[in-house]
Amino acid sequence: MGTVTTRLDTQAESIFDDLGYTVSHEGEEITAERKWRVVHVTPMPEPDDAPTSGQFRCFVTREGNCRELERRLQRQHLEYDWAIMGIDETGDYEIHATTVGW
Repeated sequence: MGTVTTRLDTQAESIFDDLGYTVSHEGEEITAERKWRVVHVTPMPEPDDAPTSGQFRCFVTREGNCRELERRLQRQHLEYDWAIMGIDETGDYEIHATTVGW
């Protein structure tokens, strides 16, 4: 039997819920809220250009895409705080890059 791959948005929603955030969907994006903080969570199966606006953003990608995504985000010179969450095939995650200490 093959490995079942869970969608990034489903995994991200579960992770933020486990961290105590209230999670909701806005189209393709997830909004995670806790206390005063609202984080816009953007699943990115492949490194892509990031949205140009926001305050706090977390980009969720597969573990192997983290470095390329970080390079793309740095080249964009974004005007908001962001982090990259890499999720491996087992569902474990790690924060790979961040511009803010969450």
